[in-house]
Amino acid sequence: MEKNIDQTYNQKFTIPVIRIGRISMFIATLACFVPSIYLAIRYGARPPIGAILAGWGLTAAVYAPFYFIEPISYFPVLGIAGTYMSFLAGEIGNMRLPCAAVAQSVLKVEEGTKKSELVGTLAIAGSVVTSVIAGTLSVFVGSFILNVLPASVLRAFDFVLPAVFGSMFAIKAPKFGVYALALVLILKIFTPLPVFAILPLTVFSTIAFGIFEHKKKNSKGAEK
Repeated sequence: MEKNIDQTYNQKFTIPVIRIGRISMFIATLACFVPSIYLAIRYGARPPIGAILAGWGLTAAVYAPFYFIEPISYFPVLGIAGTYMSFLAGEIGNMRLPCAAVAQSVLKVEEGTKKSELVGTLAIAGSVVTSVIAGTLSVFVGSFILNVLPASVLRAFDFVLPAVFGSMFAIKAPKFGVYALALVLILKIFTPLPVFAILPLTVFSTIAFGIFEHKKKNSKGAEK
């Protein structure tokens, strides 16, 4: 029975999602080049290859680690469909991921299961619709609100994303939160490593710590 459910889920959901997701991401990637192509054709704006490569190198030096870190670390919460939707819509850390995690927590579904993937997908879809509506409204009233808010409130926005991650994941798994925070502080204070090196070390070592704890828990359960 369970095997039939897995096959049906794979055929009716997973395979179509991957197909549509690949097509959507390919179209989005091509669309990113439309403004540059238009400027090159319409106005003849063609920077030298050296300048393009230099700009690409600076960008890659900052964001290359995230190319590996974010899909791996976010996937257990986002799932396949949620991953495609989130990376296409953007605002993953401060919108898509929290919405999926909160929905899964409220409905008490286990991360990495089919139920959690479906719940996360629906939550992310709702967040995308909400973002479109909120974004449209912010175009008209956002600048006015930002101009009215005091500087102290605006500075507090810098701590929103860390606070969201801390409240959701450190509290949900305090052992891993303490481990990750301690490791970041040690690497930052006592080593000359740059941020782009500290981040992947922290993420993957925390994943390894989680795997170790999971195996340790399973071995104790088997002994009992």
